[in-house]
Amino acid sequence: MKVVRMSDVPEEAATSALFTGGEVSRQAPFEADELSNFNFGIVSFSAGSRNKLHRHTSDQLLIVTEGTGIVATESEERTVSAGDVILIPAGENHWHGAPGSTPMAHITLQAKGSTTTQVEE
Repeated sequence: MKVVRMSDVPEEAATSALFTGGEVSRQAPFEADELSNFNFGIVSFSAGSRNKLHRHTSDQLLIVTEGTGIVATESEERTVSAGDVILIPAGENHWHGAPGSTPMAHITLQAKGSTTTQVEE
């Protein structure tokens, strides 16, 4: 067993062509080789930031931990807030973040080896 206090895990800038708008940061409490079945991280979106339309090769779970944001597909847009849990099926084009005036953070879980592909909007 390993217990990690998130207050001890540094936030690092999440630099990727997938992000747009304001600042996005990530906390990764475990090394990749410590997790054999899934990827895990906490992503924080400043107000005005989000990711671009994309899809994953595995299901993705998002657990909103702070703030209010948006999770959207090509046909639906939902407001989400702390405590909400979202299932995004493998292959579904979607985006998420905090495009409005409030920040949002979420935990993300995906199968180990899942890949992400940006989709033209």
